[in-house]
Amino acid sequence: MSADVNALTKRIIGAAIEVHRELGPGLLESTYEACLAFEFIERGLNFERQKPLPVIYRGHRLECGYRIDLFVEDTVIVEVKSVERLERVHKSQLLSYLRLKKRRVGLLINFNVNWLAGEGIKRISNGY
Repeated sequence: MSADVNALTKRIIGAAIEVHRELGPGLLESTYEACLAFEFIERGLNFERQKPLPVIYRGHRLECGYRIDLFVEDTVIVEVKSVERLERVHKSQLLSYLRLKKRRVGLLINFNVNWLAGEGIKRISNGY
């Protein structure tokens, strides 16, 4: 993994920790996503929010309703959650997005925890 990607994920995680520190657990995913987007702007990160993700099937672009919560610096996919606990399906969702977008690294961030850095952030790698 390149040093640039590691540095970028650290910046993203720092922004997420700041949001969690300010808001705490228990709010809607959309709230955390909006506040995380604000933090990205404050930190000078380029990103797209709710980016449509089509499926390319047999050479045809098909819109299937997939959306990336936050796509940072055209490199890292961030999936925002606010759930009691992360399930296997959440990791599978992010892995699918990484494969479809042909990217290597994603962050699965669950804001509905007491300590975000300890239990709320999962870094997912795709070897595509």
